[in-house]
Amino acid sequence: MKFLKTAAAAAISIALLAGCNDETTVNNPVAPVVPVDPVVPVDPVVPVTPTEPTSVRFGTYNLSFDRTTFEALVAEMQITAPEQEALMTKWFAGTLTEEELKVAEKVIQIRNVAAVIQTKRPAVLMMGEFNNDGLGENQDAIKGFRLNYLAVPQNGLGTTSAEKKMLEPIQFPFVENFSTNTGLLSEFDLDRNGTIALPGDAWGFGFYHGQYAFGLLSQYPIDTANVRTFQNFKWKDMPGETNPTITNCDDEKYTIPEGMKCGDEWYTAEAWAQKPLSSKNHVDAPILIPTEAGEKVVHLLLSHPTPPVFDTVTENNKMLNRAEIDFWNDYVANADYIYDDTGVKGGLALDASFVIMGDLNADPENGDGFLDSIQNLMSHERVNVVATGGIYAPNSFGSTECVALGDCGDTTYPDRITSTFGLRVDHAVPSSDLNITGSGVFWPATFEEGRLLMNDERVGKYGNGKDISSDHRLVWIDTEI
Repeated sequence: MKFLKTAAAAAISIALLAGCNDETTVNNPVAPVVPVDPVVPVDPVVPVTPTEPTSVRFGTYNLSFDRTTFEALVAEMQITAPEQEALMTKWFAGTLTEEELKVAEKVIQIRNVAAVIQTKRPAVLMMGEFNNDGLGENQDAIKGFRLNYLAVPQNGLGTTSAEKKMLEPIQFPFVENFSTNTGLLSEFDLDRNGTIALPGDAWGFGFYHGQYAFGLLSQYPIDTANVRTFQNFKWKDMPGETNPTITNCDDEKYTIPEGMKCGDEWYTAEAWAQKPLSSKNHVDAPILIPTEAGEKVVHLLLSHPTPPVFDTVTENNKMLNRAEIDFWNDYVANADYIYDDTGVKGGLALDASFVIMGDLNADPENGDGFLDSIQNLMSHERVNVVATGGIYAPNSFGSTECVALGDCGDTTYPDRITSTFGLRVDHAVPSSDLNITGSGVFWPATFEEGRLLMNDERVGKYGNGKDISSDHRLVWIDTEI
């Protein structure tokens, strides 16, 4: 953890950064954040000749920034540091109006998420539930997050802590936003309710195109020419996958839609032919890491599969979650059936290095989903199992305490859960050739510093989860490259 050395240094940093929001200073090297389309290095990239192995921290974090509109997230991200401070001064004094309190609580959440990132300082970060415009073209929200939150010292004890311990800002010169199937309206009645409308008839669940999307921040160049996306890969084209059928036939809670019967295929033939596998997107984003032996390519395999819950008369979501994870099992084995959005066929070369990153909505030991796909991934012959089930499986004291107190359910490995609902769903899964030197889940227990980043009953309705930061935790692995 890196801290500014003095309170004076923190104050100076805030003062310097406060001016970074007008158009004349956005390109100032002191706070190098500019619009990116889709990926633009903010700083000139200076060649590095390492003299020893490069240590790289890979992080995955579901930020829970799933706002009701993309514009709402943009507005929150564009609140400047001085404006945030004015809100927080009134929050501490208890003088906020009702409308100001709503804004202040969003600022608290974003600041706390930024403080978590500044605390653990990943060099590469997969950000789940960071809404975009659906196509990944509008950079306003991600730019605002970098400029007004990550590039500003945050309080490592928590935004709502009266005591201050200011963290060092963090910069990510390379950024990528990705298009998503969430909220992308299909032309079919996918939920079989007689109408075609959001969210139930989107290719991926969402109330607007771009909700629940994900993005990437990196301190290393992203090889944009070789990024592969699989947003349009069809579910039917994965070997062994079939159109879900009605199997829950006598449940008083869930009735079979009119005109259908037990055993019927859920999707029409036309809808099944078009149904994408990915509820959001599957992305292979290579990054370029300078090493003593030359430039090292590591493929970041990013996704956020649908949760295996909310099924009614079929097992649609369970089946899709399993298939979305199986895609990576097959991709790292270089399966030849796979094709990307440009039509290029095949998976990942068998000698390529990778880290599979994201909220996979699957726990290898517990939960409502089919466990075989995530178990196969965690034990895959191409995966470094020391980081999935061995001594470097990410863990925390906070998760253990949460289970012990009865607040996170019952689970097989309480030290490894990554969510407030008691499951290990957030993963950073490295290839077997990567040397793992450390890992963790950032979840402070009551006796550890930073607890107010996770729990503060004064904030929101519940004072935890999305009220205060996220209902997921930052998971990270350290590699020596």
